Amino acid sequence: MLIGMLTTAASAQIKIGAIISITGPTAALGVGYKSAFAVFPSEIDGKSVRYIIRDDAADASQSVTIAQRMIEEDHVDAIIGPSLTACANAVQPIANAAKVPMIVTSPLDYDPVKDPYTFSAVQPVSLMVNALVADMMKRGVKTVAYIGFADGFGDQVYDATKQAADKAGIKLVANERYARTDTSAESQVLKVIVKKPDAVMIGASGTPGTLPDVALHRRGYKGLIYGNHGMVSPAFLRVGGAAVNGTIAVTGPVVVYDQLPDTNASRGPATSFMKALIAKFGPDSVSPFAGYSEDALLLISAAIPAALQTAESGTEAFRVALRGNLEKTHDLVGTHGVYSMSPTNHNGMDDRARVLVQAVDGQWKLLP
Repeated sequence: MLIGMLTTAASAQIKIGAIISITGPTAALGVGYKSAFAVFPSEIDGKSVRYIIRDDAADASQSVTIAQRMIEEDHVDAIIGPSLTACANAVQPIANAAKVPMIVTSPLDYDPVKDPYTFSAVQPVSLMVNALVADMMKRGVKTVAYIGFADGFGDQVYDATKQAADKAGIKLVANERYARTDTSAESQVLKVIVKKPDAVMIGASGTPGTLPDVALHRRGYKGLIYGNHGMVSPAFLRVGGAAVNGTIAVTGPVVVYDQLPDTNASRGPATSFMKALIAKFGPDSVSPFAGYSEDALLLISAAIPAALQTAESGTEAFRVALRGNLEKTHDLVGTHGVYSMSPTNHNGMDDRARVLVQAVDGQWKLLP
């Protein structure tokens, strides 16, 4: 009798895996992604939830091993992450083959028709970069130089910058790259400065994103500096110090939850979530990356009740139903924006998912 009761309890439990780069070159981001789980609910729709969090150390091969273990041994119902683009790219084929829904928490280019189990809680890079280029236009920028990571993420930001700049009539005068593990971007900055651009766009993330900023400041660059949504974090401000003052970046509403107007759709969810996080970890825990984890869970949570009407958690039928209901998401308000999905759009975010901020004396200030 006891064995039967334990089996039933185990089968009723919902298991959600999380693959996060907690250590390695993106550790500053990983802390934010992981912290959200400390305030996640222990039950969803009356069912016990187990969160299985593992660190891939920003190594795609480790991400693959972790994903295989989560699918084959832990029998997870869904995966949140990976939190790094290269790692998410590596895990995607495995999750789709096993029919395990994954809510990616890093910018990722994918085809939802070919990869039906892949979803994203992160704003598309083009959506965010377009807002920065629109700001450049307003400020009269005619030339812009690019300094970014020498990897897939750096390519995404560069491609989006070039496309938007070309459309806006802004000339892209340089394309300089550096590695996530580099300790300086001095040589890249020297090459950029000789071009005398009106603005510099940085396509990096986390604390390594401070390197071009610091070098530009040291070399006396007086133009505008722009940063993408992967750079906006307390760690960026702390490590960059006075050198990053004035940097204009794009991010989700959650970062400036307490500065948002009442008309902003995400103000309520963002405020509730951040107050819970701050109560646990303090004011330095305000992070867009924690918000991505939260929104991924909100998406899964909204899809679970209908999926449970179809099948029991822990089964392929449940995962299939979960995927189908994720795809039906409509006007779900998260901390980063509003999600509405379809068979051809597994993200569904719009202009409500972005705000412009500026680094001012160690804080991110909302720009009108």
